[in-house]
Amino acid sequence: MFGTKENKKDQPMQSKSSSSSSSSNSSNSLVGGTHLEGTVKADNDFRIDGTLKGNLICKGKVIIGPSGFVDGEIDCTNALIEGKFNGVLKVKELLSVKDNAKITGEIVTDKLVVQSGAIFNVKCQMGGQTLSNVSSKNKPDSQHGGVKKDLVLNA
Repeated sequence: MFGTKENKKDQPMQSKSSSSSSSSNSSNSLVGGTHLEGTVKADNDFRIDGTLKGNLICKGKVIIGPSGFVDGEIDCTNALIEGKFNGVLKVKELLSVKDNAKITGEIVTDKLVVQSGAIFNVKCQMGGQTLSNVSSKNKPDSQHGGVKKDLVLNA
């Protein structure tokens, strides 16, 4: 009555749903037993329970689960490490290291939480300061008749 079938064909189909193809609540996962080599770019959170050898660039939070292992470079907003990491880790906001984590390499972060028991062998730049060559230097302390230990912090 108001139109023909031809007119309806020419009109674009309208979706009843207003959701987009990527949701802000979506996340990615590399499950246990999966090995991936290369560069991964993700707009949302990324959880690793398998093995990644390469680079991960993530606009969200990266979680390395208890069975996860990353050998490479990660650049992300926040990170939670429970598994193993070897390489360069750049975290814009908060890096949280759990007690069973093993981390080796270089860290750049704004805030850092390391639980007791974690293995944390890194060169760390945090809040504009660089913590490098952390060592206990034994020096004779002539004033107190003992040994003085210095912690070296390079800013």
